[in-house]
Amino acid sequence: MITTAFPVMSLDLVGIIFLADLSIIAQRTALTGGCSFLDTLIFCPGLHCQQDAPDVHGGEYPAVAAMTTGYVFRVENPATINFLQRVGRPGQLTTLSVTNLRNTQHGLFSRYLSSIDSSLSFRVIAAYLLAVGSTVAVSSFLVFTEDWWGLLVIAVLMLTRFINVFLIQSRSRAGWSGASELGVVGDLLVLLSQDRWVRITGYVDDLKAVTSGQWLREMTCIESAVSGFTTLMMYLNVALARNAKFSGQVLLLLLLIGTSGLLGLVNMVTKRFQMHGNLIAVNGPRRKYRRRLDLAEDLIKETGRDDWAVRLGMINPSQASGGKGGKGGNAAFNETLTM
Repeated sequence: MITTAFPVMSLDLVGIIFLADLSIIAQRTALTGGCSFLDTLIFCPGLHCQQDAPDVHGGEYPAVAAMTTGYVFRVENPATINFLQRVGRPGQLTTLSVTNLRNTQHGLFSRYLSSIDSSLSFRVIAAYLLAVGSTVAVSSFLVFTEDWWGLLVIAVLMLTRFINVFLIQSRSRAGWSGASELGVVGDLLVLLSQDRWVRITGYVDDLKAVTSGQWLREMTCIESAVSGFTTLMMYLNVALARNAKFSGQVLLLLLLIGTSGLLGLVNMVTKRFQMHGNLIAVNGPRRKYRRRLDLAEDLIKETGRDDWAVRLGMINPSQASGGKGGKGGNAAFNETLTM
């Protein structure tokens, strides 16, 4: 009788999953407008790519018109563009409102929770804290089983995450956003790709804070070197993971898969967006239109002016009525907003 031994399962290369090029963490960074140090305990494949968060918008810089003044410019903030892409629907007008969090939220606890989820949704916060608890539980088990190599892998992941969080916080401080216009109300129409139309309302200062200037400034030479060092640490972690016990390797695999799923769920159910102390949320149901001209005519009637529609190319100059504030149909499309 010939017996064949069942091959022994090996997870020596489990560390390769650390290098998977996923954008989950970058997407989360864009949705929250930054990150907190509690993120240090959440690990996902692709965490070494967090500094690439400004690229989540896919290179799109949509045209936008200030329907109260007629000026046309572009949305320059990539995180805001990413959120608009998420909430926009083809052939529909999505209305968003911008409010200042400093004027609406009070208390240290609520402010800290808002850094996790601006809407303070129980589902989002529970999934986020479950991801944090998973890391604590796995680390405790590795200590209990004396799997010091596995614990070293966790420590390297935490250090890498901590450095990236520190860099993001240093880069995401509010900078230039134009001249202040206290108390002035604004009304913007954004034309995204794939015929997604978004209207944003709020105070002009808040609108400028979320659409203009830089979200994450460019890294300095030292910051670039530090970011490169964290990438090398991730590759080193692939080698370190081979030395962990089999049980530790299994737990590391389950931890990365589990936290990726939880953080992906958090991103999916997040309905609001934070940027420089401001909150953007969907305001009211979406409106469907048969064609873009219908949208333009509807908003022209509502705002009482059509110069912005001409500059956006939504109507022909010959159709312009020279309504309130109109400057005729020959104004250049690339006229920029006076900041």
